[in-house]
Amino acid sequence: MERAAGLRLRQLVSGLQGTPGRKGQCCYQVRGVPVRLCSSLGYADNEDKALLDRIIRVDHAGEYGANRIYAGQMAVLGRSSVGPIIQHMWDQEKEHLKKFDELMVSNRVRPTILLPFWNVAGFVLGAGTALLGKKGAMACTVAVEESISNHYNNQIRALMERDPEKHRELLQAPAYSVLKGVIQVGCRTAVYLSERL
Repeated sequence: MERAAGLRLRQLVSGLQGTPGRKGQCCYQVRGVPVRLCSSLGYADNEDKALLDRIIRVDHAGEYGANRIYAGQMAVLGRSSVGPIIQHMWDQEKEHLKKFDELMVSNRVRPTILLPFWNVAGFVLGAGTALLGKKGAMACTVAVEESISNHYNNQIRALMERDPEKHRELLQAPAYSVLKGVIQVGCRTAVYLSERL
């Protein structure tokens, strides 16, 4: 089990195969190593742990989906004039995903079981909007980033209402930098589109 716990979440998610286990637990295998995904114990407040799990899980799924969207856009527009802009935004998303990978491991949060769906749906959304051209890809990016911005603002409010000091790492590390990045990407995208359209 300890060997499996040390695997990076990305490897875990990409190689996940499993069947229902006993008493509601799921037993999975990653490259032949048995793994049981679970949340960590030891939180005095189960509600607090449940909120933290939900926030980290959904944010990880969002960053994973955003990465897949940019992968789809790059598959179609990677060699076009907008390719470097998409690549830059994708590189930022990769950093966000890396942070949430770390938070999931350190907080023992299981990934959503919907990751295989987000894998395909994100890529199809990215490639599909990119097939509409640069305007379609940028419209997708703006819509997704606006939704993420609203989502993170709601999460920040929820954490601040509970205990900002206790959730300092989550509030400072990904949320602030992601929100800042979202705003910066949105501004750059608006400037790019306004210059050309």
